[in-house]
Amino acid sequence: MVLAVAALAFTSCNCFKKMAKNRDDVQLTVAPEILTLNNGIVAADINVTFPVKYFNAKAVVKVTPVIVFEGGEVAGTAHFYQGSKVDDNYTVVDKKNGGNVTMHVEFPYDPRMDECALQLRAEIKCPGGKCKEFTLVNLNTGAIPTKEEAAVLAGNDAAAAALAKEFGLTVAYGLNTLQKDIKYGDLMEQMDNNFKRITTVVDKTDLLYTINSSVVTKKHEKAANLGAFKENVDKNLTNDRATQNIAVKGYASPDGPEKFNDKLSKARSESGHKVIAKLLKDSGLDIDAAAYGEDWDGFKELVEKSNIKDKNLILQVLSLYNSPAERESEIKNMSAVFNELKEEILPELRRSQIVNTTDLQGKTDAEIMAAYRNGGELTVEEYLFAAQELTDCPKEQVAILTAASKKYNDARVYNNLGVAQTKVGDKAAALKSFEKAAKMDSSKELNKNLLLANLANNNTAEAKKYTAAADAQAKAAMAAAEGDYKTAARNLEGYNAAIALVQSNDLAGAKKAIAKDNSADADYLRAVIAVKEGDMKSAEAQLKSATSKNPELAKKAAKDVNLKALKK
Repeated sequence: MVLAVAALAFTSCNCFKKMAKNRDDVQLTVAPEILTLNNGIVAADINVTFPVKYFNAKAVVKVTPVIVFEGGEVAGTAHFYQGSKVDDNYTVVDKKNGGNVTMHVEFPYDPRMDECALQLRAEIKCPGGKCKEFTLVNLNTGAIPTKEEAAVLAGNDAAAAALAKEFGLTVAYGLNTLQKDIKYGDLMEQMDNNFKRITTVVDKTDLLYTINSSVVTKKHEKAANLGAFKENVDKNLTNDRATQNIAVKGYASPDGPEKFNDKLSKARSESGHKVIAKLLKDSGLDIDAAAYGEDWDGFKELVEKSNIKDKNLILQVLSLYNSPAERESEIKNMSAVFNELKEEILPELRRSQIVNTTDLQGKTDAEIMAAYRNGGELTVEEYLFAAQELTDCPKEQVAILTAASKKYNDARVYNNLGVAQTKVGDKAAALKSFEKAAKMDSSKELNKNLLLANLANNNTAEAKKYTAAADAQAKAAMAAAEGDYKTAARNLEGYNAAIALVQSNDLAGAKKAIAKDNSADADYLRAVIAVKEGDMKSAEAQLKSATSKNPELAKKAAKDVNLKALKK
């Protein structure tokens, strides 16, 4: 009865009647046999060989590739073929000699395609009979729609979609999405924090002297503003995290005999010590005193900052001569310059320098995490340190850095947030974070991360903008996105390298790349490899191990075409 119905249908389209009867003589191959995601695109090449005396010289066939998945479908670009007597501009298939054509089909990736099939749907047009306009043909039976079916197909509802699907010829099942499993977050780079457990703060003042003297005058004592110095010391005394070290350093200006100046600097350190010891007598702090002789370092520093004429010549003398006596002699030979030095530079070097070096102990790790969790105050460096060093949980890193981003507009915060967001799978949010960081910074880390984030979001064209300055790893990720897995594998490591090696069918290399990886993802990939090797027992064991470590992988396995053989 089916044959009779089909025969009646064939007669309705005169030019297609014989073609429909001989449809099994048409040879069709698809590469790849299992669709593969590459570069955000699902693509395939369908090769069709029409036999001799098959294609009617007056027929026109429209072939539309369609990706079908649960809840919907996506149609690709239609391909048109015509007989040799058709006056159109389509690809000609000669009846006498037959023909071979290749249809390249591609579709933008949609996550719903993870479990899908590729169909071909054909419409025929003939100059005679009922198919003067393109009419859908059932490629499985060769029949055209009945009157009732035509009415259903004219609709735009689920019934029309279901019937159109029945008319389609399925040429490929499933989609290999291993490319999506590349862990872009593992390739991304964080930006460093500047957190220091101990911060050193230096407060200093100079107690000056008249030439050749070590006597502290009231005038010079007042000019040293020792009150402010003491105020800082007292403030630090109330801070349990502060450790203060007070020192008095005696100097002499580099003019006059060196031995005399050595004794003079020692006398100045002692007189300065007496002043500071009296000033800080109630502090309980020890005060060190030391003599440093002629202050050539201070001399050089002041000259560099000055506007003295021929200062470059003076600095050249300092670099050419190591002997203090030679330096002094050469400088004095520049009599005009030396007079300026006596007035502007040398008086500033007749001093005892009073220095308070204070080490401020920062928060402990526990205190930092407690402050974050309780909404306490943290510096941007403490936030960055907490996310980088005090937790290895990406979800908590996202939470810490999100809190930091609400208080600090810092490129490092947004960059590191983007890395953490990528690791938890929030790829769209990660890209936005990197883009915010890029408005404030243009470092190599951001260039790399923007490339990778765009790949993760299937924005390959945008990712290419960053390849020129990218490192080898980022370029390898780009190669993988474009389907060049052999090139990618050379510059990837571990799990990511294993993905590229599986995709290039180097299963032994893939197993070696993850030999020491005991993660759930590595077990899952080992299951895929075992299926490809035909070792179903090992595949079942690896999948069981993977899902015991991460139950969410069971949902993935249920749809994964790479594990289809396990479901039989």
